[in-house]
Amino acid sequence: MEPRLVGTGLYTPVEAGRLLRVAPGKLSRWLRGHTMKGTRYERLWEPQVDIGDGHVYLGFRDLMEARVVDAFIRQGISAIRIRRAIQVAAEMITESHPLATNRFRTDGREIFLQVIETDEHGQERERLLNLFQKQYEFRGIIEPILKTVDFGDEGDPLQWWPQGRRAGIVVDPARAFGAPIEAKTSVPTSILAEAAHALGITEAAVSYDVSEAAVRRALDFEHVLEPRIAA
Repeated sequence: MEPRLVGTGLYTPVEAGRLLRVAPGKLSRWLRGHTMKGTRYERLWEPQVDIGDGHVYLGFRDLMEARVVDAFIRQGISAIRIRRAIQVAAEMITESHPLATNRFRTDGREIFLQVIETDEHGQERERLLNLFQKQYEFRGIIEPILKTVDFGDEGDPLQWWPQGRRAGIVVDPARAFGAPIEAKTSVPTSILAEAAHALGITEAAVSYDVSEAAVRRALDFEHVLEPRIAA
C-alpha cells in the first residue's frame, strides 16, 4: 500500500458494503454518480481516495460518511437533499466529509448541523441549524450510530466499533490499513477466523499469541458479515 494511504484506510465498494451492510452498487453510485432515465445524478461527495486506476475506493472518512448517508436515507431523506446538505455543511465548516463528523442530527425530515456559538458575554451555547431552512432548531434529536464512533477533539472520526464496544472489534485506519481487527490484539478478524476454521480455536489462539476469547470474537464478527449483499 502506498505511504500516502497509511492511516487513511482503503476499501473497495464490496469490502465497504460488507462492513456497512449496504449494496456495493449503491456505494459506487453515491461516489461516482449515475444516469437514470436520461437524468444525470452527480455523486454525493468527492471520494477521499483516488489511486488513478478508474475504480471507486473508499477511505475511512468515506466509510463513515456512507454510514450516515445510509442512516439518513433509511430515515426517509432523499439523496438529493443529502447531497445539498453535504454541500452546504462543507462550506460552513470547511470539511470535505462533513457527515463523517459528529455534528449531524436528523428527525427524518430535515438535517441539522450542530453549531457552537459564543455570545457577547463570551458564553458558548450549542444550537442546531436546519441546513435546508437555515433556521435554528431546539429539538432533542439523537443519532444512536454516533455512539459507536470515537471522535477527536475537532469532531473528526477516529475509529469505529461496528457492533459496539462490547463486541471488541474495531475499524481503525491507523491499524491494519483499516481492516476490522480484534481490538486488544490488533489482529485482523479475517485472519483469526480463517485460522480458527483451519486449526480450531485453541490452535489458532496459540498460533497468533492471542486469547481464545479473541478468536471467538473474530469468528462471531465474521459470521455476522457472511450474508452477501446484492449489488
